[in-house]
Amino acid sequence: MTIAGESSAVPTFLASLNPQQLAAAMHGTAPLLIIAGAGTGKTTTLAHRVAWQVASGTDPASIMLLTFTRRAAAEMLRRVEQITSTLGAGEVRDTALVQKSAIRRICGGTFHSAASALLRRHGHLIGLHPDFTIMDRGDSEDLLNLARTELKLPKSENRFPLKGTCLDIYSRCINTQQELPRVLEQWFPWCLEHQSRLGELFNLYTETKERQRVLDFDDLLLFWNALAADESGARVFRQQFSRILVDEYQDTNVLQAQILKNLCPDGIGLTAVGDDAQSIYSFRAATVRNILDFPKDYPGTELIALEQNYRSTQKILDVTNCVIAEAAERHHKELWSTRGPGA
Repeated sequence: MTIAGESSAVPTFLASLNPQQLAAAMHGTAPLLIIAGAGTGKTTTLAHRVAWQVASGTDPASIMLLTFTRRAAAEMLRRVEQITSTLGAGEVRDTALVQKSAIRRICGGTFHSAASALLRRHGHLIGLHPDFTIMDRGDSEDLLNLARTELKLPKSENRFPLKGTCLDIYSRCINTQQELPRVLEQWFPWCLEHQSRLGELFNLYTETKERQRVLDFDDLLLFWNALAADESGARVFRQQFSRILVDEYQDTNVLQAQILKNLCPDGIGLTAVGDDAQSIYSFRAATVRNILDFPKDYPGTELIALEQNYRSTQKILDVTNCVIAEAAERHHKELWSTRGPGA
């Protein structure tokens, strides 16, 4: 048997991967960007990469795995646990690290769930009380509406934005890290006449949240970024996490990219997985620039494209490749399949 990390031979548990998947799974610590076309085994590759890191001696507790849904996070961790449970003493550096109890110490979840856990543990470093309450969207809208009532702002739909729209504007400001005038001009031009009053409303909303010790979903990311940017917080995170893996990187926003940059400024230990051709969440403030600019943001990045598709026939992929090729800017990939040409 081959002990992970101690030989150039391919460990048995990675033998099922294709060459590109294998290269991604066994990549070292330099920044890694995996461009994973649809149906190319992205989840399989990412799960095997985590398993490879653990088998090579990385403490699971030092691994952070970020996804965009709780279901995706649970599935990823399930796969990692399934892979590592099959490893014998001859395939790992430390058998204690592949025990179920150890694997379950991986910090896996969504950006927001990770932020919540880390802020409760370390938020005091930036003056945040650990007993904060998290508001859902409905609660946030209601609190914003109370602030609007306190300011005696009109509620008529034709005279002032409704509470849902106000929250959308506020959220866009936070997640794009742009000033209110720019956000209104670009995304909510029909609200430009209310810029001054919206600014007052958002200031009161922020003050009220602070007074009541409540955070909305956007605050979780905002305070996590502030903590990661703080010298004491940065030291804690860099001591705790040596490997950070992010799924669906094309769906991250500016604030999430800033968090990652603060967590690992040089990109050492950072793996991002995604597909610029599948960036569809700009309406939620996601920006494709994050994945397009990753190699520039993290010099020394190795880019690996997963191109073998296991889901479709070649005729479908030929059309797909033609459509993708029309993009003004992209990471190159050419999807192909061994499933035959198709009908």
